[in-house]
Amino acid sequence: MPPFPADIETLRNRFHQHGQSHVFAHWNDLSPGQKAKLAEEAARIDLGELDRLVKSMVTSPDDAPPPFGELSPPGYIPLPRHGGSSEDWREARQRGEEALRAGKVAAFTVAGGQGTRLGFEGPKGSFPVTPVLGKCLFQVFAEKILVASQRYGKIIPWFIMTSPMNHQATTDFFDRHHFFGLSQNQVRFFPQGSMPAVDSKGHILMTAKDEIALSPDGHGGSLRALVRSGAIAEMEALGIDLISYFQVDNPMVRCIDPAFIGFHLLHDSEMTSKMVPKRSPDEKVGVFATLSGKLGVLEYSDLPPELATATDTDGQLLYRAGSIAIHLFSRDFAARAGGAETGTALPFHLAHKKVPHIGEDGMLVNPSEPNAHKFEMFVFDALPAAKNPILVETLREEEFSPVKNADGLDSPETCRADQLRLFAQWILRAGGKIPCDSSGIPEFPVEVSPFFGDDSDSFEKSWRDLPTPPRLEAGVVLGPQPFSAP
Repeated sequence: MPPFPADIETLRNRFHQHGQSHVFAHWNDLSPGQKAKLAEEAARIDLGELDRLVKSMVTSPDDAPPPFGELSPPGYIPLPRHGGSSEDWREARQRGEEALRAGKVAAFTVAGGQGTRLGFEGPKGSFPVTPVLGKCLFQVFAEKILVASQRYGKIIPWFIMTSPMNHQATTDFFDRHHFFGLSQNQVRFFPQGSMPAVDSKGHILMTAKDEIALSPDGHGGSLRALVRSGAIAEMEALGIDLISYFQVDNPMVRCIDPAFIGFHLLHDSEMTSKMVPKRSPDEKVGVFATLSGKLGVLEYSDLPPELATATDTDGQLLYRAGSIAIHLFSRDFAARAGGAETGTALPFHLAHKKVPHIGEDGMLVNPSEPNAHKFEMFVFDALPAAKNPILVETLREEEFSPVKNADGLDSPETCRADQLRLFAQWILRAGGKIPCDSSGIPEFPVEVSPFFGDDSDSFEKSWRDLPTPPRLEAGVVLGPQPFSAP
């Protein structure tokens, strides 16, 4: 990243040499505070990288879409209930637990989003999601990480990638809630990188006289941010070899999954991903596929319809391995994919969007059609470069119910229902009784604290250790609640 120049003229000259002098066109109209803001934003832009991207993707693009090459469905490690080996899963869990007891694993949450689509002000991680106490996403993850730290006798560091727009609000939120029982030194925050939006000629757009049109560099930018923030170096100093990656919108994720970790180690993999079988051919999730011999992910819109609907001899979708943004990285590979070595960073993708901006006269222009090109990276683009990448099956009903939309699919309502179903399943499997409707949702809301159980096995153990079965009724929370919900 270019250093902040001591001399503002050095910065302005740099932009002039790259054909972007208009960024400072209104410099003399700005207050000292506005000048400092603009200079700081401008100094963080890698103009050499931007020039290369503009030339290859905007002004002189190769219009031919990249060929898929030989496309085939990938193999994956199935759950025992779907034909997988119970012995293999036991061995994987044991191997993963050994790594956890040795302090080799860190959690990593991509949390740069705001709750705008949910009609919520604030970082998305502060959005309340649990069905009784209304714990926020951050608290759910914090408690799962704390439980795993206690279970394996090692502090599990938690790295959280924010964004420039929510970094301060996120750190303030954790301060107010005393890090939800975690040690302050256990949690490390760093902001995601940003990229400027450009017009069709490659000129940087300005949203105000003192503000560049910046946007996050995509979830793939998380690996670059790990490197540039010093987080990778910090992990190495702590003896961390493995990074458990998940996004902030999915409260049902197993933040620390020993079997997942174990399979990664047993297969000497550099990147391991979880998959769930797609609900239907038109479900809007990326799909894992083997492309010219390399494991990768296709966007749902890129999979040809005849392949999206194709089935195997068992009548299952041939391309059924849906991507749910849960990955495990070896630290050294994350460093390479994050660009620690020249030429190893993930590729950028181009998005064409409508971006309000100021014109030459300084007046705001609200475009009616897409006018801007944005650059972003996708984390799954690391898969083809990884050694021995593997897929591991998980159950949608146990580990995937994101909160993305205010209503409808992937909304707080569907996530609450999925949590209630899961808690009811745990209770019934452990021998408890709870009335449920035909879809498996209990007739009254209950909640299970991660301190009582964070999966079916740990829940059953806690249930059997109770001196008497608990009385289940509306609003019951199973397990201790050492922290107040925000």
